[in-house]
Amino acid sequence: MANHWFDYKFRVQPHHTDYSGVVWHGNYIRWMETARVECLRTVEFAFGDFVAAGYDLPVVDIQLRYHHALTLGANGLVKTRLETSRKVKLNWFYEIYDITHNQPTLCVTGQVLLVPIDMVKRKIVRKLPPELQPMLQSLQQYFQPGE
Repeated sequence: MANHWFDYKFRVQPHHTDYSGVVWHGNYIRWMETARVECLRTVEFAFGDFVAAGYDLPVVDIQLRYHHALTLGANGLVKTRLETSRKVKLNWFYEIYDITHNQPTLCVTGQVLLVPIDMVKRKIVRKLPPELQPMLQSLQQYFQPGE
């Protein structure tokens, strides 16, 4: 069975498009980040607590593939999921759809890799401290394949 996906819906507004009414490519990355942040909020991953403990989760790799353009007024859907593993790296997968009509159209697929960084040492953390482990575990549990 496939991993669980988190869904985030949006509508394409004029400020998301270029002069021809086609979504500017950078907005897909913004919607992906918004979906990821909303997903973290859903599983009560307190990013503020993470930062207060001295850690950050920067993007270290991003890949996008454009399949079909979204246009002004379209209803969009970002589907995201975390590749579950026991490691501290967070590998997120994305699919962005135009859901304006009955048949959703795949517009973008993407992948984003985040790694925890010790903000004082500015180094990648190989193992989170025990007090932050529950946050990571709740996130991984959310995305475990269903039975």
